[in-house]
Amino acid sequence: MRHLLRKQDRLTAIELHPQDAARLKEVFAGDFQTRVIELDGWLALGAHLPPKEKRGLVLIDPPFEEEDEFGRIVMKLEKAHRRWPGGIYAVWYPIKNHDAVQAFRRHLTESGIADVIDIRLELRAPSDEPRLDGTGMIVVNPPFVLREEMETLLPVLAGILGEEGKGRWALERLTAE
Repeated sequence: MRHLLRKQDRLTAIELHPQDAARLKEVFAGDFQTRVIELDGWLALGAHLPPKEKRGLVLIDPPFEEEDEFGRIVMKLEKAHRRWPGGIYAVWYPIKNHDAVQAFRRHLTESGIADVIDIRLELRAPSDEPRLDGTGMIVVNPPFVLREEMETLLPVLAGILGEEGKGRWALERLTAE
C-alpha cells in the first residue's frame, strides 16, 4: 500500500498485536506519510472516521479468532458507514465455513449499506473438514474500474492458484448503488 501512495496521501496502519505493531513501526520509521498505531482496529473505526481528507480506503483484515466474527464485521461496518458513508471499505474474509459465509452475505444484503460487492476466489471444492477453501473481499463503494479489473484478474488467479487449475471465482453485487 505504501508504494501506491501519492505525495499528498497518508497511510495509518492500525495493529492490535504488539509484535506486529512494533515490526510495522520499524519498517515505517522516519516515513512522514505513514503512521502506525497499536490499537484494536474495531475501536479505530470509531476514532479515526471520517478522515480529514474525506476520501480514502479502509482495509479491514479481521483476525477471525473469536466466535461470530462475521456478525461483528456487519455490525462494525454498519456503524463505520454511518460515520463516513462516502468511504471505500474493503473487508477480507476466509472461506472455510460456507454456511457462515452465506449468512454473512445475507446480513450484508439486509444491512442497508448501499453499493456493496462481494469478490470471491475459491481454490478447491467445499469440504466437510475445516480448511481454507478460498478467500473473499467485501467492497463498499467500489471504485468504478474495480469490477472490470477483477473480471480480468480473477479467472487467471483461479487457474493458477486453484487445485489442479480448477479454482472458481465470483463477483456479485450484494446491494445497489
